[in-house]
Amino acid sequence: MSVHPQLIRRFPFNRHDKPPRLARSEKYRKRNLSWAIGGRQLDRVNVLGNDISYGHTGCVNALSWARDGELLLSGGDDQTVRIWRMDPSEPHEYPFVCRSIIRTGHRANIFNAHMLPYSSRIATVAGDQEVRIFDIGESQLGSQDGRETWIRPEAGGTRVLRCHHDRVKRITLEDSPDVFLTVGEDGSVRQHDLRTSHDCRREQCPTPLVKVNHELSTLALSPLTPYHFVVAGESPYGLLFDRRQTGRYLKEEWGMVPAPGEDDLTTCVRRFGLTSMRNRQSGPLRGHITGARMSAENGHEVLLSYSSDGIYLFSTQDDVGDNTKFATSVLAPNAKRLKVDNIDMVADIDDQQSESSRVDEEAEDILLETDLFQLEEPDEAEEEEEEDELDQYSTVDEDDRFINVSIVLPRRQYKGARNVETVKDVNFLGPHDEFVTSGSDDGNFFIWDKATGALEGIYEGDGSVVNVIEGHPHLPLIAVSGIDKTVKLFAPTYGPSCYSRTGNAERIIEVNSRRTRNGMHRHHLIALLAQARQLMGGENTDSPECTHQ
Repeated sequence: MSVHPQLIRRFPFNRHDKPPRLARSEKYRKRNLSWAIGGRQLDRVNVLGNDISYGHTGCVNALSWARDGELLLSGGDDQTVRIWRMDPSEPHEYPFVCRSIIRTGHRANIFNAHMLPYSSRIATVAGDQEVRIFDIGESQLGSQDGRETWIRPEAGGTRVLRCHHDRVKRITLEDSPDVFLTVGEDGSVRQHDLRTSHDCRREQCPTPLVKVNHELSTLALSPLTPYHFVVAGESPYGLLFDRRQTGRYLKEEWGMVPAPGEDDLTTCVRRFGLTSMRNRQSGPLRGHITGARMSAENGHEVLLSYSSDGIYLFSTQDDVGDNTKFATSVLAPNAKRLKVDNIDMVADIDDQQSESSRVDEEAEDILLETDLFQLEEPDEAEEEEEEDELDQYSTVDEDDRFINVSIVLPRRQYKGARNVETVKDVNFLGPHDEFVTSGSDDGNFFIWDKATGALEGIYEGDGSVVNVIEGHPHLPLIAVSGIDKTVKLFAPTYGPSCYSRTGNAERIIEVNSRRTRNGMHRHHLIALLAQARQLMGGENTDSPECTHQ
């Protein structure tokens, strides 16, 4: 049946567009979801697992929502992946229970786990340098009889990829059940296509998309701009790569001078860094990035979390070297969140430093014996000089290929959380990515307003350290994990929040700032301690390493 042209002009309707009523409903839903996260306090609504007989038996390093939020995947030090799904028979507001557990066969800690889109495949990466894919089938995604189903690695559909030559840290999904990216500490980013096969033992692996001369620990891309991805690690810069190579001169399009004879699969088109602000007091001293995330809402905003520093917001659309938009975060919380908590955490915060003090005292004693340096009370000028020395000590050499790549400076900084001891992720929250969130060494996780930098809330998410935070794609629900063996779920509450620490924000931020400075000096002392032990003929033992590294 044909449609009259005048009707088309009068009522233009694209079959991909949503009907007006549905579009309005979606708009209201997102507005309510944004208000629920930013306008009300959160509280812990469920704990997945326990420390005795149910759930993980080690730190939970990996969280990801799957099937549009129907499933939650978790993985960690016990080398298993647990699949949590809602069970209406459970007496919780958010009754997620585990019915399927995958014995992955990994021989080291799992760092990331994702379910590939439009499939029942689950991909995992771990410290044993392996990428594993499990096609578990729909029938094993969760039994309805209340019993747990254990899935062993020898079950059909398991595939092992050994393309990386060091620990593999992150997986990034494409809009495909067959294609995904991984990043490893061998400095490479690899694209895996499950429709093809190769023999890793014969070194027939496809050429990596990226190969740099320093360790990489994080990888991010946006579904709106999948041709761009950001990698970062043991370097003060996040690197933006463009993989639209075929038939194009990308460097010329980005205003760069291409080197003759280049045949890389990707092109580094921008660096994200803080170069022009290195002399300010809060500048990065260690030159190390632990987490990266690209916005799924707009495709151009990039979050980078610097160890021993703060979180920075960048944009691929900003001009090179333009930091006129840069602003530090507003550390004082919003007035609507200033409520007195029912638990005083000051004493607990001050009691957590005994182990660090012990290590520092041991380092100082040995260093004094070896005359490597004398401990004195420095004045302000000496402290600034010492920070510059620490900066030079810990910053790695830059890859010569990227020295001339232009640097984009940050739009905003978010401070208050402490990121010294472990590798922490960073994330957006909200239906429009209007909030920024990060874990902290003090066991809390922080939420900021992205546009203003105002602190929206601080919540206790772990007994020790929060490393991973993942927001549900449609519900005002946030999954949090870290050093504990459990996963905590947070959602808005009408009454007072038992786990909100926003009332103690000023004290918490002050302690975190002091501990960050002490932590940087501690890392420097430990490095000198290793040198001292070598001079004294002792063993060169490294500092204790958290399992989420």
